[in-house]
Amino acid sequence: MLGFKKLVLTILTALIFPLLASANEEAIDVQVESDRDSAASQTRINKLDNAASDALQAYRVALQRAESLTIYNRQLQRLIDSQRSEIVSIKRQTADIESIETGTLPLLLEMTDTLAEILAADSPFLMEERSERIDNLKTLIDRADVTVGEKYRRIMEAYMIEADYGRTIEAYTGDLVIDNVVRSVDFLRIGRIGLYYQTLDGTETGAWNKSNSSWKVLSAEFRRSVRDGLSIARKQAPPKLLELPIIASGSRK
Repeated sequence: MLGFKKLVLTILTALIFPLLASANEEAIDVQVESDRDSAASQTRINKLDNAASDALQAYRVALQRAESLTIYNRQLQRLIDSQRSEIVSIKRQTADIESIETGTLPLLLEMTDTLAEILAADSPFLMEERSERIDNLKTLIDRADVTVGEKYRRIMEAYMIEADYGRTIEAYTGDLVIDNVVRSVDFLRIGRIGLYYQTLDGTETGAWNKSNSSWKVLSAEFRRSVRDGLSIARKQAPPKLLELPIIASGSRK
């Protein structure tokens, strides 16, 4: 009886073990397949998440770009409006040029003629330089390629130079013509008050007489003062008081 039970148990064990092994294999296969499906699902989820992140980043970039374009277009519109205003202004100025030139030209001519009158009535210092400046202005006024503003600027520049003559002293060497005799002398100009000369050897000194528009030879006592004035004007000596005659219109000295 005992032996029969062992036989039956052995037979049952032999039958049950294969069934259990098969069930385990099936369970393992199911688990493996489930794991594969889970991995595939996770991969799809990761891809969708990456795509969503990329889409969000692209959206943010697009928003920033749209904002930049909006700001740029707003600024560009301001520039366009400014250019339109400038075009209108230029057209208006261009239309006014002809009338401005018509009104300004007589004034420029009158100012140039006045300079010539000043030169003719003034002491004869730097005559060649000053005459050339006036001639250049007259030529400039007739040039169509020079603006009215530039013509006016050049004329005012000449007036300023003439004004400076009245508050400066100057020494220069030039030709002196008396009785058709030409001599090279040193000239001393003290503002517009006095114009003096001294020969290069220092033996003769003279001054311009405005009353009769001629040169007057001075006595020897003024030679040193004129010589000192020449040195001061050339910055070869410090300034000091000079005793010189002032030969003005109506003076008998």
